[in-house]
Amino acid sequence: MDLQQSLQQHFSFDQFREGQEQTIRQLLDGQSTLSVFPTGAGKSLCYQFTAIHLPNLTLVVSPLLALMKDQLAFLKEKGIAAASIDSTLTPDENRQVMQDIRQGNIKILMVSVERFKNERFREFINSVQISMLVVDEAHCISEWGHNFRPDYLKLPQYCQQLNIPTVLLLTATATRKVKRDMAQRFNIAAEHIVQTGFYRSNLDLMVLPVDEADKKAQLAQVVAAQSGAGIVYVTLQQTAEEVANHLQQKGIAAVAYHAGLDNEVRHQIQTDFMAGRIGVVVATIAFGMGVDKSDVRFVIHYDLPKSIENYSQEIGRAGRDGQLSHCITLANLDGITTVENFVYGDTPELSGIEYVINNIRDEESDKQWEMQVSPLSSAANIRQLPLKTLLVQLELRGVIHPKYSYFADFKYKFLVDQHLVLERFKDERRQFIEAIFQLTQFKKVWGNLDFESLYQHYGCDRQRVVSAMEYLQEQQLIVLETKKITEVFAVDTNKLAEPSLAQSLADYFIEKEEKEVQRIAQLIRFFELDRCLTSNLARYFDDQQAPEQCGHCSACRGEPATLNYSSVPELPSEAELMGFLDELNLLFKSKSIRLTVGVACRYLMGISVPVLTRVKARQLSGFGSCERVRFSEVKQKVTELLV
Repeated sequence: MDLQQSLQQHFSFDQFREGQEQTIRQLLDGQSTLSVFPTGAGKSLCYQFTAIHLPNLTLVVSPLLALMKDQLAFLKEKGIAAASIDSTLTPDENRQVMQDIRQGNIKILMVSVERFKNERFREFINSVQISMLVVDEAHCISEWGHNFRPDYLKLPQYCQQLNIPTVLLLTATATRKVKRDMAQRFNIAAEHIVQTGFYRSNLDLMVLPVDEADKKAQLAQVVAAQSGAGIVYVTLQQTAEEVANHLQQKGIAAVAYHAGLDNEVRHQIQTDFMAGRIGVVVATIAFGMGVDKSDVRFVIHYDLPKSIENYSQEIGRAGRDGQLSHCITLANLDGITTVENFVYGDTPELSGIEYVINNIRDEESDKQWEMQVSPLSSAANIRQLPLKTLLVQLELRGVIHPKYSYFADFKYKFLVDQHLVLERFKDERRQFIEAIFQLTQFKKVWGNLDFESLYQHYGCDRQRVVSAMEYLQEQQLIVLETKKITEVFAVDTNKLAEPSLAQSLADYFIEKEEKEVQRIAQLIRFFELDRCLTSNLARYFDDQQAPEQCGHCSACRGEPATLNYSSVPELPSEAELMGFLDELNLLFKSKSIRLTVGVACRYLMGISVPVLTRVKARQLSGFGSCERVRFSEVKQKVTELLV
């Protein structure tokens, strides 16, 4: 096959970029491949090109809906039949996509990894022949990588179950350890790992030590000295708003971007930035994935990034056109505690893990357990993301197995008189629709469906009722609202009864916490290097080809950074701490909740966990009173005072 000719024909490109052709040839030869290319180096083309030359469907797992939509728009433009199954589709659109896939009209299907939790989707995808599985942002698979996503751990298992012959893993950020881990999970041979050079000669890296009190003024000076478009990264949503306002006051056209904004607002900011109507975006890491703007001239880290991997990914958005671009970090040690607090907030206590295990034991019926994430998160005092991690760990240990999910709450209201609705149906179908209406509990306008009564009185299964309601909505006869997604798991009661289960899970989370804290320490060591930053960054990602000295970083210019605290953070006095803890304990006792050392620490550090949110602890005077002190120091003192 003439790959060059096909590239020109389908994608209008004259030649492949480095690493693309090797990846494609390996895949077309049936060899599973791991490709590590820098951000913006054309990873997606590897699967897009390969997919059109494979006989069956290519299944792409992507972590973000925005990324999927961007890829689909590009493929549509190139005339390549692609689709996604995601939460934005109507039931009709969903059915159409499935029908098109069965008929062989779709070459590429994009889904999120969470889609595999849906038993109906698993049954559907099991009935389809798949030529290749593509995992985008594949470092999410590795527990040694940053941005680890628990559900990604199950992809090798899904791949085996679906008998997919070829796998392509794509990432921009993988250390040697992460690469080995990813390849091992999918049995990818070492010779089929494709890595292009990580070094980018057009990025000027600078670490600028700055006192916290001077930070906003320093930022305004730095931004004013730049030309072209830029991104300023911050950690917190509130900081994004404050910093954007400060820059605006200094006459710089800056806009805040974070996950707290409406989808439409975020989309508009992104569109305006891409079109050059906005010059500077002050953003949390919610901004960037899928932003393929080639002429970003500067990326500034106002706050410390979460890891070297995050730093690399974020500066990788600068200078994709190959022109000189500046990557500047305004650094001090004040931000360490904020970054570490995200880690400590995500570590569940042993008591929370035991609560989940006991909940499964107490509530399983016929070896089946139903769960809603939000109430369980609140009751167990485990944030939602670590709770999902815990559930995946229980799956990997064979304790639970996902079956399907459904909406517990179905509400509807009529858009036309219900008698007119019934007139549209005859015989048994009319009786069935009538039974639905009769067994609905109406409060004024809205009615709640009672599935249990429907089953007892009419003998119909839930799926038929749901399909009927979706049909009535499509016909604009009713408005349907669904809430409270409930996940259903099969339970292995023998494995659930293992006495060491809770402790082994707690040990897993402690090890994970230690790894994340070490990662932050690694980041600080990197910023304080007196040797070439660019060279060390490349070697961190196992690129041995980068020059020893780049000549375009602050270390090479003889300006190595030494980071300090703006002021040394100190604990409140013992008397003050006891006052804060007594106040919290009093509140907990009034709600019949036992105060643990872990919760007390998080209260003093200002880390929101479900139990503190539930009792409105943020309103107490001690909440966040130790937010600048390191967690280990707070824990040591609280243990002395409480134990």
